Amino acid sequence: MSTLRLSLPTILTPFAEDVLSGLSAEQKTLSSKYFYDDEGSRIFQEIMQLPEYYLTRAEMEIMTSQPAAIAAALPYREPFNIIELGAGDGLKTKELLKFLVQKAVDFTYMPIDISGEAMQQLEKKLAESLPDLDVRPLIGDYFKVLSALNSEGRPNLYLFMGGNIGNYEKEGAIELLRMLEGIMQPNGRLLTGFDLRKNPRVISQAYDDAQGTTRSFNMNLLTRMNRELDADFVLEQFDFYSFYNPYNGEVRSMLVSLEEQQVSIKALDATFHFRENELIRTELSKKYTLDEITGLAAESGFLVEKNFFDSQHFFTDSLWAKA
Repeated sequence: MSTLRLSLPTILTPFAEDVLSGLSAEQKTLSSKYFYDDEGSRIFQEIMQLPEYYLTRAEMEIMTSQPAAIAAALPYREPFNIIELGAGDGLKTKELLKFLVQKAVDFTYMPIDISGEAMQQLEKKLAESLPDLDVRPLIGDYFKVLSALNSEGRPNLYLFMGGNIGNYEKEGAIELLRMLEGIMQPNGRLLTGFDLRKNPRVISQAYDDAQGTTRSFNMNLLTRMNRELDADFVLEQFDFYSFYNPYNGEVRSMLVSLEEQQVSIKALDATFHFRENELIRTELSKKYTLDEITGLAAESGFLVEKNFFDSQHFFTDSLWAKA
């Protein structure tokens, strides 16, 4: 048995519930959404600056060089909301926001992120650089925030940037996209980022950098469980591994138990057994072809209106409408 439960805690946080479910499974898994506590968000800022991590630069190029084209592709002539899922530092989105503010477009920016610290920093930066921007930050899991959101009858442009859709298995991606389609008004739009297939070596190096920053990003999951769930993971007894399969476009990242060991998590009143070399899946990062993007849109109830590319065609921000 991989899990020993001693008794049932009365109330578990969503994080605790997902850890219990993930580490009790035959194939141990930790959801990548839990990367982004305050420390994880800070480490990811470092990742985005790495020379190997081309994704941020590619999407930044799109947002910097094509805000006018993106704005022109939107159907809005009345006030609208820009709702960004997983906004983080908002660096890329800022270029589009800046263009719209300069053109005196009437809109409200509503960034959503699970990290309160990230939202505070974003709000502060935008207040300094774009003082005329109407910003209403929302903190929490975007599934829950969106279900409770009152957009005051305005049409919404949803942003899901950074290739984050690639972190979902296909079924999960379709579930998220159908949820958005279900709450979207007929004149709503979705602008979502997709990392495109390219030289496998370029992709592989982006997810296993020489500096070990991505390793630290993954290992922070163990630190977070130690801190928030009173676990006793010994970080030196785990390692990080990542690989890219160019045939299906999937990067898989994982933690590796370096020895047979038991880990106790007091908040769960549970002990988990790890075999030597046993894996904990932490992240999927899917890379897409244009045909796959078109197919995913169709399966989710959308129609691709336009793809915006960087100069190397490494990345696309794809504008979708309801089908």
